[in-house]
Amino acid sequence: SKCEASLSPPAHLCHPSLARIPLRRMKSLRHRLEEQGLLEASPNTLPSRVGSKFFSGLTSGVTTEPLENIMDVSYVGAISIGTPPQQFLVLFDTGSSDLWVPSVDCSSPACVGHERFDPRLSATHQATGQPVSIQYGTGSMSGVLAYDTVRVGNIQISNQAISLSKKEPGSFLTHHAFDGILGLAFPSIASSGAVPVFDNMMSQGLVAEDLFSIYLSSKSRTGSFVMLGGMDSSCFSGRLRWIPLSAETYWQIAVDRIIMRGRVVACPRGCQAVVDSGTMLLAGPPRDVAAIQRHIRASEYPSGQVSCRAEKSLPDIIFVIRGTKFPVPAKTYIQQIYLGYCKSGFESITVPMELWILGQVFLRQYYSVFDRAHRRVGLALAA
Repeated sequence: SKCEASLSPPAHLCHPSLARIPLRRMKSLRHRLEEQGLLEASPNTLPSRVGSKFFSGLTSGVTTEPLENIMDVSYVGAISIGTPPQQFLVLFDTGSSDLWVPSVDCSSPACVGHERFDPRLSATHQATGQPVSIQYGTGSMSGVLAYDTVRVGNIQISNQAISLSKKEPGSFLTHHAFDGILGLAFPSIASSGAVPVFDNMMSQGLVAEDLFSIYLSSKSRTGSFVMLGGMDSSCFSGRLRWIPLSAETYWQIAVDRIIMRGRVVACPRGCQAVVDSGTMLLAGPPRDVAAIQRHIRASEYPSGQVSCRAEKSLPDIIFVIRGTKFPVPAKTYIQQIYLGYCKSGFESITVPMELWILGQVFLRQYYSVFDRAHRRVGLALAA
């Protein structure tokens, strides 16, 4: 498509206060583990607790982040920190609010295998000594809070809060392609209590508009991007459907119902959903996910397994949001795990409320606009 033809934005989008950061679809975690002979063991050693991210009370008050679900795809982009700049690959995550990267003081295997920030090499670094701890569904990081200059695309942010990890225990983060995470959710869920990156961009007048947008290519390793301060209309068809937020923590919206084959299969009385670029799958309440699995005949196989050829006959799953239907076709939600072994792209989460997580399986179908000024999310069919 024209959207994917070049990483360079059209001329009308080359504004100094509009940053378009290319996202690379990296070699999947599945393939990285397979190359190292670790694939078969990994699913049994990496327990998933997706729901803990959205309810901090489930993890003793610490903020959790969505790394456990990024098994098949990681979309990462480059940023730099410090003066002179030190470069890192980060996951741009609408489901969290902190910016963190590994520190040179971290000797965990997960840090050693990634780029590490050296504060001694930055003339603009300001240490605080304030401890930071972030718990993941399959691991954790702990370190210290600092302030430094951060560059995202052509935008430079002064005095940006950064968490620098000193410990990343466990093996899960070791195998990921990204070094750290850049959170794009609201300040209220920042584990450090510091101002997030996009909030500083807005307050410092660094973006043309108080919104950002995300395009995830479903076919190629290049072409995906996050655009800070604007949107690219060549990357979607039709008009944007605007959905007001139901909470200003994550990018949370209300869903009317979920249907398949013309029947309501989940969320019959309405439910909540979080639009989350940092989570791979579609995740929801166990009863709803079980009902959907039955409709796609996954119950005939263990652990939700389906035939890799089934996508040709399986129906769309349709999220009805503010009266508009947002279909997700089978070719998107059927995921290959091993050669000849496929699973549906759904996962159960147990949380105190009926909550769905609309991850990358959903976002590859829809260009998404996250509008801070008007507290809303815009969705349109991706080009």
